[in-house]
Amino acid sequence: MSGKVVFYEYGDPDVLRLVSAPERDAGPGQVRVRVKAAGVNPVDCRIRRGEFAAPDGTDAFPQTLGNEFAGIVDQVGPDVSGFAVGDEVLGFASAEAYAEHVVVPTDAVTRKPDGVDWEMAGALSAVGQTAWNALRELRVASGETLLVHAAAGGVGTVIVQLATRLGATVIGTASDRNHDYLRSLGAIPVTYGPGLSKRVRDLAPRGVDAALDAVGGDAITVSLDLVDDHTRIGTLVDQSAADRFGIRRLRGARSATILAELVTLCQKGELRLPVTRVYPLKDAKEAHRAMETGHVRGKIALVVE
Repeated sequence: MSGKVVFYEYGDPDVLRLVSAPERDAGPGQVRVRVKAAGVNPVDCRIRRGEFAAPDGTDAFPQTLGNEFAGIVDQVGPDVSGFAVGDEVLGFASAEAYAEHVVVPTDAVTRKPDGVDWEMAGALSAVGQTAWNALRELRVASGETLLVHAAAGGVGTVIVQLATRLGATVIGTASDRNHDYLRSLGAIPVTYGPGLSKRVRDLAPRGVDAALDAVGGDAITVSLDLVDDHTRIGTLVDQSAADRFGIRRLRGARSATILAELVTLCQKGELRLPVTRVYPLKDAKEAHRAMETGHVRGKIALVVE
């Protein structure tokens, strides 16, 4: 038997529970991974709350959560080459990484290098690919200015560093307590809230070329005010705004090749992803409570004890 976090109804974090289920075997082209750490992301809370529920109430339960993990291969399926039992890996899962074991295709994982700890590895896949894809879709280039809303969060932390590596100037919104953190990543911090458009204009008198919204609400309004080409505004959270204003819906396209590049940057010390809160798998509900405060710096991870 193997443990996993499930929920039987939509609701607050208390609906999450750890249950035992039969272990799955790896099929053709798959590996089974004994999870050491899994990342917690805002979308997990949105799923749990029912924000993506079927309008007709036909969703099946129990449901599982978690799109990123790191762990040790403990079984390989038929016709698998390139991976063996004992390999340390990180990768993607389809809403099932809050678990002691996951079974995934081999093209969903890449090797975890020495020097990258389990918590960082487990929390990297989703936010790293989302940030990478956002830079590509927003066409950010050297010499341009990128505005990142909620820049101290997981996606924000990564995209600030990737954009500055490209030679872009990054202005990041955050609470005052996170300004030094953003400076350490290479961003110019700015306090969110009323008057944000003016504060950004004061910092970027030549204008803003692109904007990433990772928080919703007024961030969209500010971005529309500051960026002339609305196809260079992207949102991770407000899909209705994307439809209304013609801005981009951003998602993390999954690629083990890109993930390998990201984790290599981490190994070299050229990409940081602080995991500032760690919870045992059985305390997933507490991790969700922390996430829903909206003031998490970096990432939250679940660890399997």
